[in-house]
Amino acid sequence: MKCAVLSIILSIIADSAAAQDLPLLPGPEHSNWQAIGRVNAAGFRKREMCSGTLIAPDQVLTAAHCLAGTDGLGPKPGDFTFVAGWLRGEASDIVAGAAIWIHPKAYAEGVLDIRYDIAILTLDRAAKVAPLDLAPNDAPAPFGVLGYSTRRPHMLGAAFGCGGRVASQLLRLECAVTSGNSGGPVVVKHANRWKIAAVISAMGQSGALAVPVTRLPPR
Repeated sequence: MKCAVLSIILSIIADSAAAQDLPLLPGPEHSNWQAIGRVNAAGFRKREMCSGTLIAPDQVLTAAHCLAGTDGLGPKPGDFTFVAGWLRGEASDIVAGAAIWIHPKAYAEGVLDIRYDIAILTLDRAAKVAPLDLAPNDAPAPFGVLGYSTRRPHMLGAAFGCGGRVASQLLRLECAVTSGNSGGPVVVKHANRWKIAAVISAMGQSGALAVPVTRLPPR
């Protein structure tokens, strides 16, 4: 089972032939999702990005591989910037990273185990954006997936009405995702509000693979 799960990393979003861009979220609806933004990482040779979501004024939920790569040796916290509500060159807020929490089992065997591909980037100050709440453990489908892609980095993509179920400790969704969507939220409607049920990790054979928020430490 462990080898089978680890082999899924070969189909991580950026390399999946089945990956596709999420439909662009209409501009008027973008204001409802200001807690979602880009997690930018600057380096000497390149600048990379993932997606992330505020779950507290100073905490961004994202994927572990977005902060630490596939081997757990990522940039320092201060090399990351969270750009909240990014839309065509404008942002609701831009805040630098200050600390990183990676699930302790994410790299227990030296390489990424996507069953625990979940992380939190703590910011150096509270963002000026209201965070999203986490969903209860039993929140059922349909789900929504949201994120920025590397091919469409300046507008948020979204797909709703996605079927899905938990199997082998991952939420397996029927909606496809692509590079850059990693770390983005899987949301579900609960008590008439959208809440976060999981974090996008990779692209499987039939749809997105996501890590349930039950992997997070108690809040």
